[in-house]
Formats: sequence, structure tokens, C-alpha cells
Amino acid sequence: MSRVENITAAPRIKPIPATAPETRQRPVPRLSLKRVDAHLVSLMAPESPAAEQYRALRYAVECEHQPERATLSCVCSPLPGDGKSITAINLAGTLAQDSKARVLLMEVDLRRPSVTMEDRLALGNTAGRGLVDAILDPSFSLEEVVLHLPNFNLSVLPAGKRASAPYEALKSPRFGELLNQARQRYDYVILDAPPVVPVPDCRLLIKWVDHFILVVAANRTPREAVDDALTMMSGGKLLGLVFNGYDRSASRYYDYGYGNGKNRGRIRW
Repeated sequence: MSRVENITAAPRIKPIPATAPETRQRPVPRLSLKRVDAHLVSLMAPESPAAEQYRALRYAVECEHQPERATLSCVCSPLPGDGKSITAINLAGTLAQDSKARVLLMEVDLRRPSVTMEDRLALGNTAGRGLVDAILDPSFSLEEVVLHLPNFNLSVLPAGKRASAPYEALKSPRFGELLNQARQRYDYVILDAPPVVPVPDCRLLIKWVDHFILVVAANRTPREAVDDALTMMSGGKLLGLVFNGYDRSASRYYDYGYGNGKNRGRIRW
């Protein structure tokens, strides 16, 4: 947007950018629901027993929420592949089931952009710019890089382009500004964060978030990695652990109230 210069003699007319701010608003993507990851049960099968497990996690987050202040929840894991991204998206999806809730899902794992949120939600080429773009170019406001998914009552902010220095990007004051903007515009902000043990990026989030949710893969995550992650996250901000991949299908207690039982016990969590 052009600004009025200090005019003393001949006026200088500042050229209008090729892309005016009003045209930079993100379009609403047309999702291919058939391509959305089936593991995103809070979005694709919200009445399933598996979705109820994420609803229990939603309850824990809602208990921490203060009406006058947005809640920033950071979902992380000790190692890659433990299921943190699936958990983060499902948590955001189940919070968004409240039609009055304003929920933002933010991808802050800048070392592996486009392999999690964009692919699992089948955003395709609609994703385009994202968090990294807003960090590198302060002219982008938060709303100009956020995608709104009306099908799910959910807003998402993918990582966008690959950051040449992920640690420096998350350490920058600009990243803090974007989080503050998110606090003002949303009720819940779910951060899909980097794994804790291999890289130090997640530790930069401690001063910004309200709590951490640590995702541990059943029969996969080494105990030593869990211990290291808990040590690094010490400070009273750990909300709890999610034991991902544990097979509860054998228990009759998890079948309560779910129709004729046609698909009971088919999904492992």
C-alpha cells in the first residue's frame, strides 16, 4: 500500500505494488476429501471410537483454556515418526468441532515442510506461501498466509517454503509477533512442532506456548529418547503424554455406544 511521503517541493509518487494487499487474501481451497489422510479421524470420522480418544485430549486442553486469552498448545515428540503431526491435526480438528471455537493449526516444523500438513490434508498447490514466507517478509500479515477450511471449521498455516535456517527463523522476533497475532485472533492455536531430541528448535517455543503435549509411539520410541525429551522440556509446561499406536481394540470397554459394531476394533491407536 502506498504511503504519503514528506512533501516539500515536487511530490514523489510511490509506485503501487503489483500485488495489492487486498488481493493477497488467501483463497478458500477446494479440498479433495477422498485424498485426506484416513488417520485424521477427527475430521473424516468424528463419531468413531478412535476420534473419541482425541476428544479426551481436547477435554484436557479445554480445561487449561482461559476465555480471555488464546491457548497455545505445542504438540511434539522425542523422535521423528512418533505420530506428532497426526496427533496435532486430530487435536485441532476435534477442537474445531465446536462451531463457536476459532482454531488455528500451525506447522512450525520448518525442517520438513510439505510432507505433513499439506499432504495429509490434501492441500495440494493451494498451500503456496506459509509461515516461513511471513517470517521472511513482514509485509505479510497472519491472515494473508492462513488457509481457512470451512468444511472443518479450521484454519491452517503450513510451513510454506523451506527455511534455510530453521532455528534462526523460530528464534526471530517476527515469529513471536505472528504468535501474538494468533493469540488475538483465535481461541486455540495448535503447533505441530519439531521432534525434541534430534534438533533444538522445539526448545525455542517454551517461552511462547502454554503447554506441551508429548507424543510417544508405543513399542517404538526408545525409553532413553523419552527420558531425554522430558529432561529438555522440564519447567512445568508438560500437559501430558500421548501413547500413540497402542492397540485397545481387544477391550470391550472402548465399544460403548457405537452402533452395530461393524467397524469395531479395526483402527489401531
